Amino acid sequence: MDRCLKGKALRLQLYDGVASVPQPGWPAAAGGGLFVDRAWLAALEETGCVGGGTGWQPLPLALEREGRAVAVAPAYLKQHNRGEYVFDWSWAEAYARAGIDYYPKLVVASPFSPVSGSRLLGAAEDKAALIAGLQQLADDNGLSSVHVLFPMVDEARQLADAGWLLREGVQFHWNNHNYADFDAFLATLSRDKRKKIRQERRRVADAEVAVKALAGEEISDADWQLFYRCYRQTYLEHRSAPYLNLEFFRLIGRRLAGHCVMFVASRGGQPIAASLCIVQNGVLYGRYWGALEEVACLHFELCYYQGLEYAIRRGLRCFEGGAQGEHKLARGFEPVVTYSAHYIADARFRAAIAAWLERERQGVEDYVDELFSHSAYKTLAPDV
Repeated sequence: MDRCLKGKALRLQLYDGVASVPQPGWPAAAGGGLFVDRAWLAALEETGCVGGGTGWQPLPLALEREGRAVAVAPAYLKQHNRGEYVFDWSWAEAYARAGIDYYPKLVVASPFSPVSGSRLLGAAEDKAALIAGLQQLADDNGLSSVHVLFPMVDEARQLADAGWLLREGVQFHWNNHNYADFDAFLATLSRDKRKKIRQERRRVADAEVAVKALAGEEISDADWQLFYRCYRQTYLEHRSAPYLNLEFFRLIGRRLAGHCVMFVASRGGQPIAASLCIVQNGVLYGRYWGALEEVACLHFELCYYQGLEYAIRRGLRCFEGGAQGEHKLARGFEPVVTYSAHYIADARFRAAIAAWLERERQGVEDYVDELFSHSAYKTLAPDV
């Protein structure tokens, strides 16, 4: 691919990875959060979770002015759809039927992290140049498309104004309304939902499973090894390979310890399961989990209820439980619309995909309305 695109007052430069971007040139990920921060993305590269034969080739695009990088888009050349959480398999199949290559494509995202945040890092006035640069990269190098996954709403609108196609998705997030404790949260739910949660937690307790929360430096290397065994086992049980490796988790445990929260479940003094969350700016992000033994309702306990209790204790404002999952609705999570933006180089496919997205968008709107009609709450919790 061309490595440099020039304009009258600026220069767009492709790099081979985030480590190649000059340290002062990686903008603060305000709005983008930890998942597009230099430390997180570099950890993915250093441990081989991206790059090499993974199908995720790091190609961050930097906007440089007077020899200094002032904005960055964390871009990856992709050879497949895996690890994106915005599924475009049907688009790739349509290209294949037409005898046209869909891959490689360019993706601007945080790999394996379906978390909304800024994807065009830098000042607002510089984002337009990044958008134009991404389009030029596709056109000059014969790429089928560019995809910006889980951008902020304002970025999605800016991309749409530039002619990109917007796509909507749905996640489930929990909002903390200053609950005094977990029982205070339960009191806001309808009777049947409250009863169901208590029954599920009782089943875990009756199985003599104890759970402890570890944060930051409390998480030892042995804990990371246990967590990875659990995480890997769950992938293997679903006949797939994990995206991340033990070295990655160890590295973020050292470099980003203050953001890590781990819940470890034990029975008879032996650890049997673990889940990992990331905390930043008042938000708890549920990320990964796994179990070595099957215990009824343990997934709900480690991935939802422990996180909810932790968020309440720490006064966190939100808990994002990850991608998809209608079952979260019955546990106090509520639907939230997410976005992705797509530049389709071929005019014929662009028109066809635009029509398809319009139909899908109406379906998403109807789906969200239906979800809200089945809220777990007796009444919506008041804003305080």
